[in-house]
Amino acid sequence: MLKFFSVLILVACVRAKYEDKPCASKQIPGESVVCVCNATYCDELQRSIPSKDTFYVYTSSEGGLRFQKQPGTFEKSDDFSKFHFVLHPKKTYQKIQGFGGAVSDAAGINWKSLPPKLRKSLIDSYYGIRGLEYNMARVPIGGSDFSTHPYAYNESPVNDTHLTNFTLAPEDFQYKLPMIHQMLGVSKVPLDIVATTWSPPPWMKTNNAFTGYSRLRKEYYQTYADYHLKFLQTYKSEGVPIWGITTTNEPINGVLNLAPFNTLGWTPGEMGEWIVNNLGPTIRNSEFKDLNILTCDDQRVTIPLWFNILIMEHPEALKYIDGIAVHYYTDKFSPADILDLVTKNHPDKFILGTEACEGSYPWESPKVLLGSWDRAKTYVTDIIKDLNHNIVGWIDWNLCLDSRGGPNWAKNFVDSPIIVFADKQEFYKQPMYYALGHITKFVPKQSYRIAVETSKTSVKSVAFVTPRNTTVIVMYNDDDKTTVNIKRGERALQLTLAERSIVTLEMYNSDT
Repeated sequence: MLKFFSVLILVACVRAKYEDKPCASKQIPGESVVCVCNATYCDELQRSIPSKDTFYVYTSSEGGLRFQKQPGTFEKSDDFSKFHFVLHPKKTYQKIQGFGGAVSDAAGINWKSLPPKLRKSLIDSYYGIRGLEYNMARVPIGGSDFSTHPYAYNESPVNDTHLTNFTLAPEDFQYKLPMIHQMLGVSKVPLDIVATTWSPPPWMKTNNAFTGYSRLRKEYYQTYADYHLKFLQTYKSEGVPIWGITTTNEPINGVLNLAPFNTLGWTPGEMGEWIVNNLGPTIRNSEFKDLNILTCDDQRVTIPLWFNILIMEHPEALKYIDGIAVHYYTDKFSPADILDLVTKNHPDKFILGTEACEGSYPWESPKVLLGSWDRAKTYVTDIIKDLNHNIVGWIDWNLCLDSRGGPNWAKNFVDSPIIVFADKQEFYKQPMYYALGHITKFVPKQSYRIAVETSKTSVKSVAFVTPRNTTVIVMYNDDDKTTVNIKRGERALQLTLAERSIVTLEMYNSDT
């Protein structure tokens, strides 16, 4: 009898361990809900594995649903007179690299303001198996605007072409590296980290300043390439491998003097020359010869001129460039078809989204808008559109910020999917967090986007086959409650989508 009760207790414990933990919701007046995490509770989601005859549906909505999970069974395809979505799993497009967020100083400062148990919950929420299952990250090389002050490595001695004083900053050891190490410890898959310089030391630049109109001095072209190599070596020595680097954050900012924060201006011709003569050979002839080099790292609206001119003036740069990095901020004003220019002309080069946030426009106030469903909508519709135009991944900006949207030394405050309240010792998961999760948790690295035949519906969608032997379709319904019919092979199903909702459907891959 004692043995019987012991088994019951064990079963109960195992069941409790693997049950989902629902959102501890907090209604924000005039907005949707946020989910509150503290030292004793934080919502979690265990992805359920579909069988041959069943599927799972996950829903988040403006009305307050957060990853609501429901199982379902298939019906015969002739039960429906029409299909809104017909999935074609054998017609594939780009292979997915992954999704993630940025380990800025600001993210590290806010994360470090929490007690250890809650810090772990925050990292688990993004990189854990019961979180969003991120597999990518971005880290600044030196400082960015999301630091408490502008800084770079090897600021002194000046004119130090051999970078004899290249050392990491206190911010690396206090914030960025500890945060990354915890991410590495939590993630069940290798973490692909992209590193980016906002500005080198001022002595390398024509204006001798972190901000403003500037260029890299010609005599320091090789020094700036070595600067990146030394960063790679130093982070490796700290146990952090880097998957890729970009060729300077938003180079247009330093050419047109558009930003009040750390910048370095590059024209396409100058950038091409530097890649061909300095950065490319330096990296390819080093121990990091397989590192991914991404150029542009600016708004997608710059691709037709900036990237095309770079290649036209320096075609040999293509042998060093692996991909193109794009940012999110002009997506509302530029067609996604721009991305197709890269795929069409350079099918061997991938496109990766490397930065995105809401609240960045000058007219947006407050910068942090708690519970905003509109911002979740903007996120998910942008990601769906990008993925349908061959983006291989999407990296969000700061993993977490404070209630003001900082710290940020240039007062360039913005929103984040997680907002930390150090005084309350808790953090809020915004609707944007769940918008991201509806894709990132169900579309792992090495998934392939597949063709979706759409008919008579305004619901936006994107679909994939995954290495988990499943098919996934992500949908956004911006209207009232609606019903959609979905077909894959001989299997069919009908779903009712909640009003203003994001829905992820996952089914087992079967051709029967």
